[in-house]
Amino acid sequence: MVDGWEAAVEAQIRSAQQRGEFDNLPGAGRPIPGRGLPYDESWWIKSFLEREALPSDLLLPTPLQLRRKAERVPDEVRDLPTEESVRAFVAVLNAEIIAWLRNPSGPRVVVRPVDADAVVRRWREERQRAAAERAAAAVPDDVPPAARARGRRWLTWRRR
Repeated sequence: MVDGWEAAVEAQIRSAQQRGEFDNLPGAGRPIPGRGLPYDESWWIKSFLEREALPSDLLLPTPLQLRRKAERVPDEVRDLPTEESVRAFVAVLNAEIIAWLRNPSGPRVVVRPVDADAVVRRWREERQRAAAERAAAAVPDDVPPAARARGRRWLTWRRR
């Protein structure tokens, strides 16, 4: 019985080859990815994350995800426009952390709420430093003040 089944399958494959259904398939002529590598049990998860361009943080347990989010807070709030938006961002993260602390699951990892005042203080310092760097870059030091004034007068006269 097995021989009859195999013969029927082989006949279907041959007829599909004759019709050209296997021509121009994607990946034709290229080596099979991962061939020759040792077997990995989670190969399909890794290939899915790579194919869909998803971050590998999604595989982490909840407490580790929350710790990573807490570590990335300074980078995340750097471009926020106001102190209120920074505090709102930290409040949302702290709400997630507190919800996990109330009903923990996964490995026992220490996760503490983020100090909003410390984040705002650091956010202000970085904004002041960036503003000072922009101001220093905007005014060239090698041009004397008299030459700057003459250039301005010339521009105002030319506009009239």
